Amino acid sequence: MTAYEERIEQHLRELGISASYAADRDLPLCTEPPDVVLVGLDIFGRARHLEPATAQQWGRMRDAAKADGIELLLVSAFRSVDYQRAIIDRKLAQGIPLEDILRITAAPGYSEHHTGRAVDIATRGCAPLTEAFDATDAFAWLTANAGRFGFSMTYPRNNRHGIVYEPWHWASRGGDESGGP
Repeated sequence: MTAYEERIEQHLRELGISASYAADRDLPLCTEPPDVVLVGLDIFGRARHLEPATAQQWGRMRDAAKADGIELLLVSAFRSVDYQRAIIDRKLAQGIPLEDILRITAAPGYSEHHTGRAVDIATRGCAPLTEAFDATDAFAWLTANAGRFGFSMTYPRNNRHGIVYEPWHWASRGGDESGGP
């Protein structure tokens, strides 16, 4: 077992998450990339990073959407395991039951955000991180075009991972797909 795997197991134990969590939800262990690059600020003014190939894909996709009159706004990108743990700790401190948290937030070590290849996207006129995003022109554009840039929506309705429907969450499968136009 690697030091990273031991670190993840420790987080799960401390949080009281079952050792079978990943197998039960068919979630792969997501490792952090060796390098991330700045891709800009998110909607809250925080610097956001992605692994280099995904950063290029994201930039091309965002620019292509803009050329079509669609604004894709970044809400979240790379998140470290420790950042993910802090999200869960904060929600637990608010009194949210762990079972409810894990329907919305993956356990440390199992979030695609750890890979630097996932983005949460918003658009003007729609509250971020809500299902209402799927009624926007931005979502329609992503549904029709994101695949050209190597992105797909990971958490559709009734997904096998037990994560709520997240029309805002799009992930690159790695590498530099077609890259779009």
